[in-house]
Amino acid sequence: MEFTDYDTRLAAYAVVVDDQDRVLLALWNEAAEPQWTMPGGGVDLEEQAAEGAVRELLEETGYEVELCRLLGVDSYVIPPSRRHLATSRPMKAVRVVYEARVVGGELTRELDGTTDEARWIPLDEVANLPRVGLVDIALGLWRASR
Repeated sequence: MEFTDYDTRLAAYAVVVDDQDRVLLALWNEAAEPQWTMPGGGVDLEEQAAEGAVRELLEETGYEVELCRLLGVDSYVIPPSRRHLATSRPMKAVRVVYEARVVGGELTRELDGTTDEARWIPLDEVANLPRVGLVDIALGLWRASR
C-alpha cells in the first residue's frame, strides 16, 4: 500500500523517571476502561516532534520538561474497523519517544482532554496496572538506553 492510501498520525511522548524510581504516567480516558499511558500525544501540524512532546507534557501533567534524548520511534497500523472515526482508510501511528526531566511546574490534571489524571507510579508497580502497550514499549526503550 502506498503512503497516499492511508492516514498517518505523528505523536510524541516522554519517559520521565524521578530519583525515587517512579515514572510519570497519565490516565487515558478514551478506551472503554481507563488505562495508563505515557504522557504525550499528537503533534500539531506546525510543530516539530520535540515541541509537541514538551507541549503535551505540560497539558497533561502540569510539568515543564526538558527533553534529554531521543529514545526511539515506534509505529503500528490501526485498521479502519478500530479507528475512532468512520473511515475506510487504515492509519499508521508513528510514536516518537523521548527521555525527559522536570524543570518546572507542578503536578496537575488535564482539563477537557484525553487524560483524567497524571501520577507518579513506582516502576516496580507498572506491570500490575491497566495500561496501553506504549508504556511497555517506552519503558523498554528507556531501560535499553541506560
